[in-house]
Amino acid sequence: MNLQRRLAAEGVGTAFLLAAVVGSGIMGERLAGGNVAIALLANTIATGATLAALILTLGPISGAHFNPAVTMADASQGGIPWREVPLYIGTQLAGAIAGVLAAHLMFGEPLLQLSHHVRAGPAQLFSEFVATFGLLAVIRGCSRTRVESVSVAVGLYITGAYWFTASTSFANPAVTAARALTNTFTGIRPADTPGFIVAQFAGAVVATWFFRWLVPALTTATGTARRADVTSS
Repeated sequence: MNLQRRLAAEGVGTAFLLAAVVGSGIMGERLAGGNVAIALLANTIATGATLAALILTLGPISGAHFNPAVTMADASQGGIPWREVPLYIGTQLAGAIAGVLAAHLMFGEPLLQLSHHVRAGPAQLFSEFVATFGLLAVIRGCSRTRVESVSVAVGLYITGAYWFTASTSFANPAVTAARALTNTFTGIRPADTPGFIVAQFAGAVVATWFFRWLVPALTTATGTARRADVTSS
């Protein structure tokens, strides 16, 4: 598949993902009547469902990474060429910011914002490590023998991880950076984003290493599958 088309898919997909994350957070908070659990549940369901649909739709085109940690892990295992990684990540970041701005426009929020939502401390950082480790584990595990199940598995995992991690499972450096630009339900204070991003990349590195050891044939299998997807698209 042409690189420009793959980048367009990554940008549009990441934009829709952030629009879903931020938009459903705003909607949930407005309709929950002050019940944070209900607002989080609405945010969770919308995010997981949208992510699964986006992967099904755009996966055959770009791999539907929507996540710099996933992109770097894919490149390390023989997926996309390393020379394309900066382009993927730059496009994901641009799409993520566009998605946040779109959510603000849809809900009549000020377009440009900075979050004041504090998400700091060892528990939050460890949660992001665990969340990202789990996300990469699901992707790597399903990619080996059940490629068709990746979309559903990732959507379900993120839905669950919203609730079993103290950080509500950002698990994505592009999502983290973009959510610093919304002072709504799903925001994160800019000062807290570097720690989250470091923890996310650490989780991705450890998960990639672990599955490379756990299933030695995984690198070849996923790399071949990724190239076959691109060739057949």
